[in-house]
Amino acid sequence: MSHISIKSKFSEFSFREFFQDLKEAIGGSERDFTKIPLSKAILLLSIPMVLEMIMESVFALVDIFFVSRLGAEAVATVGITESLMTIIYAIGIGLSVGTTALVSRRIGEKRPEAASVAAVQAIFTGIVVSLAFSALGLFFAKDLLRLMGASEPTIEMGYMYPTIMLGG
Repeated sequence: MSHISIKSKFSEFSFREFFQDLKEAIGGSERDFTKIPLSKAILLLSIPMVLEMIMESVFALVDIFFVSRLGAEAVATVGITESLMTIIYAIGIGLSVGTTALVSRRIGEKRPEAASVAAVQAIFTGIVVSLAFSALGLFFAKDLLRLMGASEPTIEMGYMYPTIMLGG
């Protein structure tokens, strides 16, 4: 009776290689992602995004921890503002995914100039969108809190928090 040897992807997993990739993803490098295996490219590109999301969650938790000493209205203001920030992040991620697709296609087509144009247009669009959200935060913080269902005492006590967070 012969034994069939089946190697899974997990058995080929190397912690040493993973930590080298993690170090590279965090430190950054000049690398052509079209010339490395797709799984490695995805890993190198996803690590900074995952770390950013973790840090944003930690930021929100620390915010709530310190603000909780000020009372329920303050905690409600932070929670509502974080909900608004999540909507803004979702829009930013949508723009980022679209930009990545455009730039990737142009690079795949061997048209680096067109990729550069798409990247510059995305940066310009990002600036315009961020200015629009900043204006909303600066001038309509109370209205945004009201729209999100905050009570009047919460709005009056906490409107400066979304003004600062959204207004920059």
